[in-house]
Amino acid sequence: MATPKDFPEQDTWYTHYVSYGETDAMAVLYHAEYLHLFERSRSQFIRESGLSYREAEARGIMLPVRDAACRYRTPARYDERIHVRCGISKWGRASVNFVYEIWNDDKTVLHATGSTSHACVNLDGKPIPIPGWLRDLFQ
Repeated sequence: MATPKDFPEQDTWYTHYVSYGETDAMAVLYHAEYLHLFERSRSQFIRESGLSYREAEARGIMLPVRDAACRYRTPARYDERIHVRCGISKWGRASVNFVYEIWNDDKTVLHATGSTSHACVNLDGKPIPIPGWLRDLFQ
């Protein structure tokens, strides 16, 4: 598997089959769907760390996306099995950044790379420092 060496060590892999409804007229994965795949892999990453996003909200924090980027490299196509890799690249005082890679089934072709930056806010939407318990989940 040819993955970059600078990808975060703690990561997760989310597996997905491209559905017909996710493709455009050329039968390739529609560009906006990549952000949905990032979200699904990020949710899985959080769950695998021992907490659901719903539980984080119940503890009084939300992590809204404040920036998203995607670099499209090769198209993923209808009914293709793909793998989304997700990890945390950076912690800020009141923010966290995730990075993503989307690979083909045998992980030899990189379809896309991306990142999302998230603010940490309370339930009123006001920025707050990242709680220690949240950082501890990913250490």
